Amino acid sequence: MGDIIKTKAAVISQEQLTDGIYSMYLMAPSIARKAAAGQFISLYSGDRSRLLPRPISICQTDAEGGRVRIVYRIAGAGTDEFSRRVPGDEIDVMGPLGNGYEARIEREGRRITDDTVSIITGGGIGIPPMLQLASQLKGRKIIVLGYKDQLFLNKEFEKYGQVYISTEDGSAGTKGNILDAIREHDISGDYIFSCGPTPMLRAVKAFAAEKGMTAYLSLEERMACGIGACLGCVCTTKEKDSHSNVKNARVCKDGPVFNASEVEI
Repeated sequence: MGDIIKTKAAVISQEQLTDGIYSMYLMAPSIARKAAAGQFISLYSGDRSRLLPRPISICQTDAEGGRVRIVYRIAGAGTDEFSRRVPGDEIDVMGPLGNGYEARIEREGRRITDDTVSIITGGGIGIPPMLQLASQLKGRKIIVLGYKDQLFLNKEFEKYGQVYISTEDGSAGTKGNILDAIREHDISGDYIFSCGPTPMLRAVKAFAAEKGMTAYLSLEERMACGIGACLGCVCTTKEKDSHSNVKNARVCKDGPVFNASEVEI
């Protein structure tokens, strides 16, 4: 599995940010030193009847302090179990997994400089992994966050760039989705980075094509193994994949970040 590490990570702290959304800090020095924005970790349940790990995006890392932060939504029995963990508890963790944003940029021979304008967009539980990217990316950053109603993490993004918000119910920011906010504020840039539900990513891809921008998308798929072995999280691509010789890619291994032009969503 190369640089993938499986370790016992101690819970440092945990807090509820809003209904069903939790922030947890884990002590995992070996993962914290290697993780990059856009990667994820897999957490194993303490209930051995739940064999498959739960993939959760990395929100922030502190390489010096050895900490990894995840912000996640309770979506089932596994994540509900994690929400009840307290400081000192240990969780089996595997990671860092997948390819992040900067790895994809470097692979394509592109460069982000101090003069680059990047639009960073996140929707729902796709918001947390964009915090690490916002903290590391060079250049000017315009951040657009989309919520159903209740806000979380938005204040933490403000130190990294101008933040715009959309809410489905109009309770904060632009009423609608992130594209409504982008158009309302006439936001433009050189690159657009995005993580969120598939309809949002599809809209971002279309917007980037319309504006002639390069877009990088972090895809959401149900995962089983998390390391590319089971082919349970494939997406459709324009080119044949060397692993399977068909037009697909493994989201967990080849992604989760892709150039929007590579994938069909």
